[in-house]
Amino acid sequence: MNRDARSTTLALATAVVALAAAALPGEALAAPAAPAALPAVAPRAETPPLHDDEAGGDADADDPAIWRDAAAPGRSLVIATAKQGGLRVYDLEAREVQSVPAPPAPGPDHAPGRFNNVDLVHGLRLSSGRADLAVTSDRGGDRLRFYRVDRDRAGGPLTDVTDPAAPPVFSASQEEIDEQRTAYGLATWTDKSTGRSYALVSRRERTSVALLEITPGAGGKVGYRKVRSLDLPATFRLPNGTSWTPCGEPGELPQVEGMVVDPANGTLYAGQEDVGIWRMRADLTGAPELVDRVREFGVPGTYDEETEECEAGADPGYGGTRLSADVEGLTLLTEPDGDGHLLASSQGDNTFAAYDRELSDANEYEGGFRVTSASSALDGSEECDGAAALAAPLGRRYPNGLLVVQDGHDAPGDGERPSTNFKFVDLGDVREALED
Repeated sequence: MNRDARSTTLALATAVVALAAAALPGEALAAPAAPAALPAVAPRAETPPLHDDEAGGDADADDPAIWRDAAAPGRSLVIATAKQGGLRVYDLEAREVQSVPAPPAPGPDHAPGRFNNVDLVHGLRLSSGRADLAVTSDRGGDRLRFYRVDRDRAGGPLTDVTDPAAPPVFSASQEEIDEQRTAYGLATWTDKSTGRSYALVSRRERTSVALLEITPGAGGKVGYRKVRSLDLPATFRLPNGTSWTPCGEPGELPQVEGMVVDPANGTLYAGQEDVGIWRMRADLTGAPELVDRVREFGVPGTYDEETEECEAGADPGYGGTRLSADVEGLTLLTEPDGDGHLLASSQGDNTFAAYDRELSDANEYEGGFRVTSASSALDGSEECDGAAALAAPLGRRYPNGLLVVQDGHDAPGDGERPSTNFKFVDLGDVREALED
């Protein structure tokens, strides 16, 4: 059996197992309780607004990653995606230090580059020496792109080192790429047992997650090869014996975006936006388990072609109590003793949920918080997409570590222009909120 056949077989088998795990057989659930008031934390800084219009370069904030300068932690950087606007690099004062454009469209009838998610790989051995890399999913071109991080390089810290021969992740042709069911969510992982580095990549409007091995090439370039993939379920059996599929546009399946891998044990957490949070092995073997469900889980819906919205039916009461769709950015707040939290953006109610990181505690829910305004000029976070936490000292400004969250509605904004950006939050404030 060839590699593609093995991947397909594994995907189908895993999907069946996952579906069974998600079916909630015989489980009698009460209607979700009203969410309790959550503690608030305020940001210390925010990046300049991005505008998703022609004048703003179609830039739209989405997902951040935090790169730590081990020699001078106060000079660390935040690397973030701006979708069609490419990448932005910020210092710890939230000032922009570099803007990296997304690749142009390969032709007049094709989509331009569109950077969706970003993560980091540390110390990858390249032909030009070891390097830290920023890895981003290019939704427009269905590829991964790689940028070497050199803090003091003239012209900016990031240098594109993507192998020009890097293939599409999911598509077989440019025609398929143009349909934009392409590389979407992303998380990196280095297997401690082998030292090999990987990217886990989800597919837009599909339930697929692919494991790609990151491969150094000649001249310091970086590419990848697909190892295997799996499909999470799109339909779920409910305790009342009926089947439920999250409502969406015709032809769209419930996609995954937010993902993070716990480096201590190689566990991948994946947020299926309209379903909940899955836990699985980062090598995509074994059966995924549903850690928590969104409140809307099991609610029937009908798509309205005129409004392009889903009209919800009666809630049968099978959903969770902590997450409101969409589940978005996932990140880890790690502690030196191995404890810590999995943080999830609950986009539907502008909150963040925290789960115990330890598998022995079954990722038990341990509280939540909101990121609210610090002043009339420094607002909080609404409809958050991506998030990144780094629990390490980052100089005098963030001695307790840093949480960076996307703000889907930056205020006060600029008139009618859509404005998004990133908020910087002291991680010590987050810890205090979770201890309340």
